[in-house]
Amino acid sequence: MTSLAVTGHMDLTEDSASLIREALVELLRPYADTDLIGVSCIAQGADSLFAERILAAGGRLVVVVPSQDYRQTTVPDDHAETFDRLLATADEVCVMPSPTADRQAYEAANTMLLRRAERLVAIWDGQPPSGKGGGTADLVLQAQREGIPVDIIWPAGAARRN
Repeated sequence: MTSLAVTGHMDLTEDSASLIREALVELLRPYADTDLIGVSCIAQGADSLFAERILAAGGRLVVVVPSQDYRQTTVPDDHAETFDRLLATADEVCVMPSPTADRQAYEAANTMLLRRAERLVAIWDGQPPSGKGGGTADLVLQAQREGIPVDIIWPAGAARRN
């Protein structure tokens, strides 16, 4: 069994999404004949792209929902259908105890992602932490401090929306 968690940007351009899907296919190829588990918060962007590729590769999905109100207050309308579909396909759903989706809830969810994974896949442009906490760069640094291997995906041509 191999478990991979994901962190990454939500604000990917449409062209970037295609590039990242291709990179994920390549990253997951060595796990084709293994019991693969993907751990994701299935947020818009990187998290959902990863979850979809895990399922396409025959893996199982574990979803970490950052707070009890996450679906109602945080999932944008244009992502709701994807969120609900991925949630329904999950082998396991872990809803974190925080009642509200806030920075502490995201940090706790990130910690849970790392607890459940052997490796972290970071769909990340390499920019340093914003200082707010709970972001992609923060989780990459946390994984590195904890000795968890990190695979960074940021293909040439990938970009974030402004």
